[in-house]
Amino acid sequence: MPSLAVLHLSLAALLDLRTAATLCLSRQFKAQGDYILGGLFPLGLTEEATLYQRTQPNSILCTRFSPLGLYLAMAMKMAVEEINNGSALLPGLHLGYDLFDTCSEPVVTMKPSLMFLAEAGSHSIAAYCNYTQYQPRVLAVIGPHSSELALITGKFFSFFLMPQVSYSASMDRLSDRETFPSFFRTVPSDRIQLEAVVTLLQNFNWNWVAALGSDDDYGREGLSIFSSLANARGVCIAHEGLVPLHTTNGQQLGKVPVVLHQVNQSEVQVVVLFASARAVYSLFYYTIHNGLSPKVWVASESWLTSDLVMNLPNVARVGTVLGFLQRGALLPEFAHYVETRLALAADPAFCASLNAELDLEEHVMGLRCPQCDNITLQNLSSGLQNLSAGQLHHQIFATYAAVYGVAQALHNTLQCNASSCPTQKPVQPWQLLDNMYNMTFHARNLTLQFDVKGNVDLEYDLKMWVWQSPTPVLHTVGTFNGSLQLQPSKMYWPGNQAPVSQCSQQCKDGQVRRVKGFHSCCYDCVDCKAGSYQKNPDDLTCTPCNQDQWSPEKSTGCFPRRPKFLAWGEPVVLSLLLLLCLVLGLAVAALGLFVRHWDSPLVQASGGALFCFGLACLGLFCLSVLLFPGRPRPASCLAQQPLVHLPLTGCLSTLFLQAAETFVESELPLSRATWLCHCLRGPWAWPVVLLAILVEAGLCIWYLTAFPPEVVTDWRVLPTEALEHCRMHSLVSLSLVHITNAMLAFLCFLGTFLVQSQPGRYNRARGLTFAMLTYFITWVSFVPLLANVQVAYQPAVQMGAILFCALGILATFHLPKCYMLLWLPKLNTQEFFQGGGPRDAADRSSSGHGEGTQRHNE
Repeated sequence: MPSLAVLHLSLAALLDLRTAATLCLSRQFKAQGDYILGGLFPLGLTEEATLYQRTQPNSILCTRFSPLGLYLAMAMKMAVEEINNGSALLPGLHLGYDLFDTCSEPVVTMKPSLMFLAEAGSHSIAAYCNYTQYQPRVLAVIGPHSSELALITGKFFSFFLMPQVSYSASMDRLSDRETFPSFFRTVPSDRIQLEAVVTLLQNFNWNWVAALGSDDDYGREGLSIFSSLANARGVCIAHEGLVPLHTTNGQQLGKVPVVLHQVNQSEVQVVVLFASARAVYSLFYYTIHNGLSPKVWVASESWLTSDLVMNLPNVARVGTVLGFLQRGALLPEFAHYVETRLALAADPAFCASLNAELDLEEHVMGLRCPQCDNITLQNLSSGLQNLSAGQLHHQIFATYAAVYGVAQALHNTLQCNASSCPTQKPVQPWQLLDNMYNMTFHARNLTLQFDVKGNVDLEYDLKMWVWQSPTPVLHTVGTFNGSLQLQPSKMYWPGNQAPVSQCSQQCKDGQVRRVKGFHSCCYDCVDCKAGSYQKNPDDLTCTPCNQDQWSPEKSTGCFPRRPKFLAWGEPVVLSLLLLLCLVLGLAVAALGLFVRHWDSPLVQASGGALFCFGLACLGLFCLSVLLFPGRPRPASCLAQQPLVHLPLTGCLSTLFLQAAETFVESELPLSRATWLCHCLRGPWAWPVVLLAILVEAGLCIWYLTAFPPEVVTDWRVLPTEALEHCRMHSLVSLSLVHITNAMLAFLCFLGTFLVQSQPGRYNRARGLTFAMLTYFITWVSFVPLLANVQVAYQPAVQMGAILFCALGILATFHLPKCYMLLWLPKLNTQEFFQGGGPRDAADRSSSGHGEGTQRHNE
């Protein structure tokens, strides 16, 4: 407001010259008109001792002067005069006003409220069954200033459905249309302000705060709303308390140190103080004089711009003060208007013209503001400073807008047009009220609207106290219009850094909170284990990953699992493939060598074609390992066990025939042995092999039918991968296909282990015995190894078992024959493999010489 400096100098000259003279300012608080508006303003303050000692319902003197109340009353006067002098709202009509002092006390406010409701032309309220045609003295009421007073007058005026528009009462309870159907206001509800406060706390991560309120309806309701909003948004209240109002009652004042002690004990750095100015004065007075540690005080609108608090000596010691004020349009001509009204109040001629008019209200109630007629520059100094700093423009605009809201409702009720309004048309207050719901009106360059609850939607400015001796100045450091926008460069913090107010430090990424105690903001940080992650910063438990995902420890997200199976390129598979090449190469070489020496006694004595068939089956047995590496498919899973065991059955069945022949030759009489050997070497040999293969095939079919293996994806066995493998139902089901081969091997071992070797002949039994031992050692070792090895490597274990089993049979039974064919050809004779040879004679001669020597010695 550019003219405020001029106003200050003009008022200094005006009031210094008339410090002893009486002004007639209070006579300007009434004006006649076609329709009268009532006004309730805090023009004065009472002495608290007067209220405390009151024993009779007599008049209460308001001895102290409030500059704020004067400026608010002036704002209403200016708005009414603007409307009367203009033609936009009420052309041809004039609004009148009747302004009274509330002294900020309910007992004082009731008297003018009763006067407003008195019947027109009288100072009494008549009792009727129906007040529809009742015409009170005023059409609507502007005010009062505080929520405490509005709770009383709101119910009172609502009985008559008289519109009441407050310029400062912000309690959320006043939005209740059932209790206060005629209450409106040009300021937002406290709930909106407290939502802004909680957003501010969240922005600075202040989640460990104290909450204090004044011990009245305003403070208690504010604390209740703040508590619910804070709890819903993760802000913890370490301590919640009520501050008594400033009073001469020593017992009440004694509660202030207790409240502050509890706040300091909680070790919070931020205090939300939702209280009236008098309660804040008591709290800060004790804080300053007892040297308590500075805090960040988040102020409610009721005391953020209060002269009572801001002029407290050494108030800078309390710390940092932040708070929200609703934004309003500036009224640059208001300072000049106040100067003009004060100048008129000091003009004797003007005052003389007013003295002639003694109205009915003054006859009943006395002067409207007797203390206003004795003001000095000292009385107005604090108010002038606030005006200069722009700290009161939001309240001045709210009062100004309240008048325009009522005028717009009257315009709509009278159905005025651009040039005229119906004159002398009676309007009842309830008719005016009907047009105010959801009504849109204009005040300067702002468009406002009363919603269904009687509130207007205004943006907030975030204000910070900046310390300039002797009183602080409010700086705008942010805005709130549903979301908070801050201007950090304009904020002043001790040490140039915003304080920290948290019960526990923020957890690191990948950690969740384990709450300790009763407050969710006090916690230990716990690492998320592998397979879980921290989903949100405020989570109390880790969120498990989906089964197709994985995560490391202390993770903030999950990652997709890669498929895992026994791949062809893995080192263990490559090693086994090299072993396969070795074993298969030996088998093929042995088979080629036997085919080349087909007519030799060794090959014929070993079974000839049957022997080569068994060696070929051993090669196919080796090749079956190729079914195990690679991504498992349903077909490969089903084919694995049959294609492993059927060739092995073919190989073992041929070995069984040789073991049986060896047993028959050595253990049975010659006549029967010759016949059985002929059968075992002749046409009956192939049906035995075929029968064994058919029995094994039947077992495999049973296995595939009753216990079919299936391709499964195991999400748990590996930490970061999804294991795809062929799942067998159990080791018992796997042993089903081993029955035939195990029985053949056991019979081979039993038949050859008991056979005594004949001197001078090839010891075929020894090779078969060792071959069967390798079979049993391999597969007996396979069972525990398969049960204990990681599932991912079970196919490699089966591959190894197959190859080592084949290699054992080759090394103990087939390769010695190859050695004889290549390096001992002299032994490849009919006599050595079928008996009667020179080696037998030499053995017998050696045996006889030994016996003769023994007899000679005897």
